Amino acid sequence: MGAADSVPGVSGGTIAFITGIYERLIGAIASLDPRAIVHLGRLHRPGGRQAFVAELRKMDVPFLIALGTGVLTSLVLVSRVMHVALNDARALTFAFFFGLIAASAVVLYDQVSVATPSRIGAAVLGFGLAFFVSGVTAGAEYSHALPFVFGAGTIAITAMILPGVSGAFFLVLLGQYDYLTTVLKRFVDRLVGLVTGDATLAGVLDLGATVVTFAVGALLGLLVFARIVEWALANYRYVTLTFLVSLMVGALRLPVIEVLDNTATWSPVTTLVTVLAGAIGVIVVLLLDYYTESLAY
Repeated sequence: MGAADSVPGVSGGTIAFITGIYERLIGAIASLDPRAIVHLGRLHRPGGRQAFVAELRKMDVPFLIALGTGVLTSLVLVSRVMHVALNDARALTFAFFFGLIAASAVVLYDQVSVATPSRIGAAVLGFGLAFFVSGVTAGAEYSHALPFVFGAGTIAITAMILPGVSGAFFLVLLGQYDYLTTVLKRFVDRLVGLVTGDATLAGVLDLGATVVTFAVGALLGLLVFARIVEWALANYRYVTLTFLVSLMVGALRLPVIEVLDNTATWSPVTTLVTVLAGAIGVIVVLLLDYYTESLAY
């Protein structure tokens, strides 16, 4: 799931379906109860510790910790790869992103319906919003202030647990993807440097503030906004999916701009390589869809 959530257009929720843990994941998230912290004041007593452990097991927290550790590990590893790709082959990387996002929209197309005014409105709103934001984001000096990072975390995590919708896609749309992959890589490097003596605590804390802010925003989104989206899918499925797919289509403007702006000259070889990068993105999503076509979302 972490690897899927690290690239725009591939959903961690889809991977959860493939591995058969999606329902357990949603159930565990829904069962999280902040009131369990009342047991912390009684941990010095055997009965208090037993009650606290029982409550954690009831909420399936051990499962969430194991899953979260795996997701975090993969996010760290894949983000390093994406950092190098964005710096050394930005145009090809965004061509790959284009293929991922476009194929995801195609895969979800059968879920789209514009048979009613509300669905038409959702489609127009989703496409228009993403098209506008993509134009503002592409090539712009987007704000990376902590409030923006916090907001990006709340939005991205909501999509990360939904099949077919990528959390990294929203980070790209919000202009935070490139920045956050860089921050995460440098933060991990400085943590390692702190152990080896090659980095200072101040340097770690500087980047750590961004990482923690994003994580707190993601936690809030997981507990609140993800449930709202789940409710919307349960009660207004076609309107919600029409909006989400239209959002993806509108957002294709961003990778197109990035590819054009970061390609110095166009030659037959350059064109072929760019198309190939996009095709690889398409193939990745179509393969995932092939192996999950029998699964009911």
